[in-house]
Amino acid sequence: MSTDNFFVQKEIIKSTTIISLATFFSRILGFIRDVIIARFFGVYIYAQSFVVAFKIPNLFRDLLGEGAANSAFVPVFSEYLVKDQKNEFWKLVNVVLNYLFIILVVVTIFGIIFSPFIIKIIAPGFTKDAHKFWLTVKLNRFIFPYLVLVSLAAYATAVLNSLKHFSIPAFGPALVNLTIILFALIFGENLVGLSLGVLVGGFLQLVIQIPILYIKGFRFNLFKSFTHRGAKTILKLLLPRLFSTCIYHANNFVDTIFASFTSLVGEGGVAGIYFAYRLILFPLGIFSTALNQVILPALSKQALQDTQKDIKQTLSFGLRFIFFILLPISVGFMLFSKQIILSIFFGGKFDKYAAYVTSQVLFFYSIGLVSYGANKILQSCFFAFKDTVTPTKISFFSLILNIILNSIFVFPLKLKGIALATSLSSIISFLILFFMLKKRLDFNIKEIASSFSRILLASLCMGFICYLFTKLNIVSEPFLKIFHLVFLALLSFVFYIIFCFIFKVSEIKEISKWILKKK
Repeated sequence: MSTDNFFVQKEIIKSTTIISLATFFSRILGFIRDVIIARFFGVYIYAQSFVVAFKIPNLFRDLLGEGAANSAFVPVFSEYLVKDQKNEFWKLVNVVLNYLFIILVVVTIFGIIFSPFIIKIIAPGFTKDAHKFWLTVKLNRFIFPYLVLVSLAAYATAVLNSLKHFSIPAFGPALVNLTIILFALIFGENLVGLSLGVLVGGFLQLVIQIPILYIKGFRFNLFKSFTHRGAKTILKLLLPRLFSTCIYHANNFVDTIFASFTSLVGEGGVAGIYFAYRLILFPLGIFSTALNQVILPALSKQALQDTQKDIKQTLSFGLRFIFFILLPISVGFMLFSKQIILSIFFGGKFDKYAAYVTSQVLFFYSIGLVSYGANKILQSCFFAFKDTVTPTKISFFSLILNIILNSIFVFPLKLKGIALATSLSSIISFLILFFMLKKRLDFNIKEIASSFSRILLASLCMGFICYLFTKLNIVSEPFLKIFHLVFLALLSFVFYIIFCFIFKVSEIKEISKWILKKK
């Protein structure tokens, strides 16, 4: 490894750690938020209506926060910063902001007007229950302005990330969760109060970033300019990437569409999928999204400098780090899905039926956990080369495959089949992207495969030992409280590290080097 690339990786780890800590805090608050929603509303009509209504504006947050902002904005912004053209950089930031603001307002207006049509597409099963359908429409109309707030906040995050500032934007989502929690506690079993918390949280997430932007040099020039050569480059990258990200989220909507048919999958399908997927997003948000957020600017810079050797090393590092973190979590989620759901959500209107449904979905979603995170790293490498078309094609293929697999598995497996279809389509997409990138970069596949194998062995051994602990009653029954879950997590961590040393997982040594600041 070159000295320059060693320091690049160390900087990636440092920035990723900052974002991960902030995201961890946000996800913990998100857990508390979801527990409150689960206790107040269970997996029944009000929970399902809120989940579906919140999906639409939340989709745009993902599009612009974890999707378009990183894949289209950051590489182009980074190019101007690498060339030391800060004046042009800030001009481009304002031009893009002008277009973005107009688009968001127009989309919000149309979204409010056509909410009934949107709900019919996303949750067609709701049309059979008039009360559930119109409740969801009203909530969706109320929440829709959140789209403007959170998308502008995501754009501010992209600008600050380009400037290598990660801390304040990373804490933004925590404000949304905190506000929703406070409003939920104040208003109780009232969906309007819950929805108002979403709007206030989105506003705070945007406002907290504005002072930092001004310190960095940003000045508002709203509607003064709409032309910049960089904007054309962003648009060229953005359109296929938006399409790709829409396809990615369409996969999630496919799950919701199938789950909305109560006669097919049983009561509470939409909410069960929501709560299970929220748990999947916990490690993805803390580690995968954080790493991807930091690694894209590094890959973009290396692509601009045409240093393929460094790109290969950075890509290999990203994938191995994802395996190192997510593989043991995936094993743990599968082995202890029931205990996890009971420990976190059980109580109030979240009864044993709700826990059973959600735990089954969590198990099958966990099969694809590693591929969810690894796909983001592979896509970032394509984006660094300003290739947004290839990931779009693969995403479209994944969508079609997910629909086909859902149609096959939903009848014998019900909700479990929906989650399994999503996991399998994600794994297949990862393999296609991986070997396409291997052909393009000719990176060292043996290093990555060896790392994956060793980490998988360590994870399986960890899971087996912890499973024995629960079966031998070393962990006290009924194993339903958070304390017992935390104990098992700590136990899993200790055994995982031990088995990593036994199987000579190289990532342990690399982490030690970064901590000790040695080459």
